[in-house]
Amino acid sequence: MSGLWWPPFVAACVALVMWPLFGAVTALVMFAAFLLLLLWRQAVNLRALARWLQSPPGTEVPEGPGMWGEVFNILHQSGRVQLNSQHQLSAALERFQRAAEAIPDGIVMLNETGQIEWCNPVAETQFGIGNHHDHGQPISYLVRQAQFTDYLVAQNYAEPLVMKSARNANLTLSIQLVPFGDRQKLLLSRDITQLERVETMRRDFIANVSHELRTPLTVVGGFLEGFADADQINMQQSRRHFQLMLDQTQRMQGLIEDLLTLSRLESGHERMPEEPVDVLEMIQTLHKEALSLSAGRHQVRMEIHSEKSLLGSERELRSAFGNLVSNAVRYTPDGGEIVLRWETRGSEAMFCVQDSGIGIEPQHIGRLTERFYRVDRSRSRETGGTGLGLSIVKHILTRHQGRLEISSEAGKGSTFCACFPARRVISG
Repeated sequence: MSGLWWPPFVAACVALVMWPLFGAVTALVMFAAFLLLLLWRQAVNLRALARWLQSPPGTEVPEGPGMWGEVFNILHQSGRVQLNSQHQLSAALERFQRAAEAIPDGIVMLNETGQIEWCNPVAETQFGIGNHHDHGQPISYLVRQAQFTDYLVAQNYAEPLVMKSARNANLTLSIQLVPFGDRQKLLLSRDITQLERVETMRRDFIANVSHELRTPLTVVGGFLEGFADADQINMQQSRRHFQLMLDQTQRMQGLIEDLLTLSRLESGHERMPEEPVDVLEMIQTLHKEALSLSAGRHQVRMEIHSEKSLLGSERELRSAFGNLVSNAVRYTPDGGEIVLRWETRGSEAMFCVQDSGIGIEPQHIGRLTERFYRVDRSRSRETGGTGLGLSIVKHILTRHQGRLEISSEAGKGSTFCACFPARRVISG
């Protein structure tokens, strides 16, 4: 028999025994008194139970007789299990929020009506919303861009939407809505600015290469068509045409060689040799080549202020220094002066090429190392430049932990300095 019914059963038995001895009235009075006492004890235990349930977690379990003790113990165990489950759920939720906050992409949780329930810091920055003060606000009220609104209305979430950030015009976002749960959605946003920039560079690169190759191919093809259609060939005139075709062919060959060099440098697969490079001997060789390229049109001189050498790739440094020297010869008018200078500044070593050429306006200096960027395209074609020289110089210096410093003034000349850190400088 259950312990809950045991006291009333005993009271009923006692009342039945007392009935013939003391009479029915006395037996019923005693039975009723016992039931009242039992009800009062139940009320006391119920009150203790109510107070304990309303008390903070961790409060000491009240003591109770018989079944009440078991009830208190069962509830206590259930409470502990529930509390542990709540702690685990809270910890899991906190871990999820920390993980979501650490994700480099933006995350916005929306309810079935498109209202914001939660967002991570990246989304706050990208969309200009706040996790607290914009909670419950419709996302369409806060991101007021026509293409975003159309994307929400179309409800075709298979493909992401690419759009500019309303807060930062230089920021390009890839946005996608992902339905989940009970008609809820996740708004995911990713910064693809760098990918867009790379794609733009790729398109520009293809366009520039095509443009650079079109002119020499047109010249060569035109002359060849003329020769094919001519009944007789004037050898004296043909020699001049052959020379033009040879010049254009050499120009294409130079462009291809520069492209291959740039591709090799950008790939980074080839390990750079760490060898001592005799810079003084290299500068003397470059000086002779500059005199030959100038053909007496410029005054070319050397200024050696250091006996130091460099640690790196002789082939790459020779290419970088040679590009700086050849550019100075190409862009310096006849009668100008070109100085090749090797010096140290503090712990750094610097190879500088100074010219008295046409100079460069300030707005162009920051873009000179971009592939195919030219201040004056017509002049570049006349001088035979490929538009890749300074890009090659930049990549070579980067591989040597160096940098390119450019100072120029329009109409007064320019100075290009290849600067190397102390770890690359060795005694001559």
